Amino acid sequence: MAFEQLKAGIALILEEIEKRPEDRHVLQEELRGKIAELRALGMPVPEDILRLEQELEDDGSDDLYDDMPV
Repeated sequence: MAFEQLKAGIALILEEIEKRPEDRHVLQEELRGKIAELRALGMPVPEDILRLEQELEDDGSDDLYDDMPV
């Protein structure tokens, strides 16, 4: 898969995260998969994508147990 196709796939995932924030964790896994594909092919991972992944990770860490009964 070409670099441009992977970038387009990442862009689609980012759009879905915006549209469906409740599914963010599932979509975040898809994003990690695309990043892994880039790395496996020896392609550079754009810095903005890495920052976004980290931001999603940081934003979601507090939400992990918010819906758990106490």
